[in-house]
Amino acid sequence: MLALVAGTGELPAALVARLTEAGEDVLICQPEGVAPELPASMPRLTFRLETLGSLIAALQNRGVGRVCMAGAVRRPVIDPALIDPATAPLLPRLTAALGQGDDGALRALIGIFEEAGLQVVAAHQIAPDLLPQTGIHTRATPDDAARAGAALGEATVAEMGRADLGQACVIGADRVIAREDEAGTDAMLATLGAVPPGAVLFKAPKPGQDRRADLPVIGPETARAAARAGLAGIVIEAGGVMVMNLAEVIEILNAAGLFLWVRPKGAT
Repeated sequence: MLALVAGTGELPAALVARLTEAGEDVLICQPEGVAPELPASMPRLTFRLETLGSLIAALQNRGVGRVCMAGAVRRPVIDPALIDPATAPLLPRLTAALGQGDDGALRALIGIFEEAGLQVVAAHQIAPDLLPQTGIHTRATPDDAARAGAALGEATVAEMGRADLGQACVIGADRVIAREDEAGTDAMLATLGAVPPGAVLFKAPKPGQDRRADLPVIGPETARAAARAGLAGIVIEAGGVMVMNLAEVIEILNAAGLFLWVRPKGAT
């Protein structure tokens, strides 16, 4: 049995579909206050970080062997009054991890699951087709300015990632126009003002990120937002960004005249 720690967005439902097709039993684990869009009939547990120890015990009792984390979840604030006895020994570790940003918190969570004998698997291990092939997937292609913008985008996202500040940016006219924050990529695109011709969205994982959790994702809404913002295209790091509904993304971008470049790291 696999426990799917499910946040918001399209990814949890896509994984449930793949797992169900493969005949895998799935137990949904949803953080309190989060409502993943999944069938109500699916077995599920609701938990808080303050009850993580009890959640792990429940998973072990149910015979869960694997855990996958998918979907968006805001980093919580621990309420000491809600810590249960099973989680109390983990409190110093969890508190320290939350002070290290999203990446530090996820690494600590992965470590805690693994120490409990649970294998943590990546979303793209369950659905490898979510990682598109390297290359240009649209009729439109990036010109020299877009390729230079992608190189600047790679350097910018790497700098942002080292500070745990996001995984995407918009580049235009040889400068950074916008940087992603905790609101996400689509929100960043929705708040863009006028952009110079040839501006691009660049998205990639953080340097050294554990790719079993929080791998970047784009989807049809990202494509629509990029078109509405007047961008020339989208560049994502090959092997590092998942694409939901790739065929629909390509259709949207082709209709709007934008490109999708799945770019190897360091490519020119």
